[in-house]
Amino acid sequence: MHNRPARPITVMHFVIALLTGTLLGSIVQTQINLAALQQMDVDISISQRLVTTLGDLVTFSPVYAALFSGGFIVSQVVALWISRHRWNGHHRPIVCALSAIVALWLTFQLVNFFASMPTLIAATRTTAGMVAMLSSAGIAGVVLALLRSPDRQRSLDRAANTMAMTLLAAGVGGMAPASEALAQPLTEATDYRIETVAEGLEHPWSLAFLPDGRMLVTERPGRLRLLSAEGETLTASLKGVPKVFASGQSGLFDVLLSPDFEQDRMLYLSYSCGTPSANRACLSRARFSDAGLEQVEEIFRVDMAKRGDAHSGGRLAWLSDGTLILTLGDGFDYREQAQNTANHIGAIVRLNPDGSVPVDNPFVNDDTARPEILSYGHRNVQGLVVDGKDHIIIHEHGPKGGDEINLITAGTNYGWPIATTGLDYTGARVTPFETYPGTQPPILEWTPSIAPSGMTRYNGTLFPRWQGDLLIGSLVDREVRRVALSADATQAEDVEGLFGELDERIRDVRTGPEGAVYLLTDNAEGRVLRVMPAQ
Repeated sequence: MHNRPARPITVMHFVIALLTGTLLGSIVQTQINLAALQQMDVDISISQRLVTTLGDLVTFSPVYAALFSGGFIVSQVVALWISRHRWNGHHRPIVCALSAIVALWLTFQLVNFFASMPTLIAATRTTAGMVAMLSSAGIAGVVLALLRSPDRQRSLDRAANTMAMTLLAAGVGGMAPASEALAQPLTEATDYRIETVAEGLEHPWSLAFLPDGRMLVTERPGRLRLLSAEGETLTASLKGVPKVFASGQSGLFDVLLSPDFEQDRMLYLSYSCGTPSANRACLSRARFSDAGLEQVEEIFRVDMAKRGDAHSGGRLAWLSDGTLILTLGDGFDYREQAQNTANHIGAIVRLNPDGSVPVDNPFVNDDTARPEILSYGHRNVQGLVVDGKDHIIIHEHGPKGGDEINLITAGTNYGWPIATTGLDYTGARVTPFETYPGTQPPILEWTPSIAPSGMTRYNGTLFPRWQGDLLIGSLVDREVRRVALSADATQAEDVEGLFGELDERIRDVRTGPEGAVYLLTDNAEGRVLRVMPAQ
């Protein structure tokens, strides 16, 4: 009689435990995300829950397996050694479970520290969600301990083989690669040349043209740079800029001149203010002079501070009636709050020039809502255009896919996070719904994501073929997307990518007073570029 090789059996036991932890973790995170939607009175049927759970096993579990496996294997080797040499094999399930829990908790902390977003796995945003995810790791540790128990080895071998086949089949199915959309080819070419106007700017974010041709450029760390019409730096950092919270995606955002700037010399700045544990989007106005900003006054701040440094929104524009639009974000970890009109998270607000509330705002008579809100259900709005007909056109970042262009109407719910075509960055479903009753679908969406940034509706004369089109910076594709828009702004078509030869993240796009297109590149050594006809 021959003994079965110990090493293959050991490997099989670890594989079974790993697959148990991976599949349980995927199922748990799905149920937590769906529970968050149900708390907003979203109706989710059993079939939708099942489809979402199975979908996450395909798209989320491979990512989670990669995160889970390293710490789990190391922790279990240590746990088994301790149990054997310290307690002669006793207390193995408890030691393995606790070790797996600690390892996964440390993995979450490490991943969140290095990730660009505050929390990578959405289910762990709350204490209850974190406990549930850690519990799934603990169960995987118990499974391994039972499989490795000498007293149960023979009786479990046959069950182990059966379980291995079942879990391996599920695991292989769950780790199948998702299909990728094909990139859209260019449909037409335009002759142009690109000139460098200014360089050496640190993550420039927004551009405004002064009446005399000079330019103001915001830099995310908190500087407002004054350039000559030729691009020469006149003042590297104007005095009087409000103190900003500069970290990650947060910092100084948009600069917008008053409609009566030549008379009142007033400008408006949007920015993040506060601390890493309690920050929000703020809006100030000030009087401009060559010496700096004077009479600086904060006129609005988002109600509800957030932790982290992502998704603040920050774009500004005027309506023809003299009211001001400010776009906001969901703070990343607070996405469900985008459906809560009792605060400003994930909303677009409309203000009077002094920060007061216009009397005709849609929620002004609703005691349960913030009166500044114009629309809600947004994720992170970083593109804003108001055209000559007062159409408010915005785009917003989706997660992994689901970037949107929306036409804004007062009081409307734009769906986030109840309805989206995007997935979380881990591949997990945000929601079972691409559309949902009571929410407004986009007029255009991108999957895969292009990470849209600044936007202009071209109204110059230098490029007639672009007349009336949206030119939208893309941070991921490192180009500008040209989008054709119908006259009533209710239909949009992505036409082509432009300026891809730059191979740079485009943060802002503006139509210059002479009809040229101006670009800001989002780099530590960012540039102001001007696009002119080739001849």
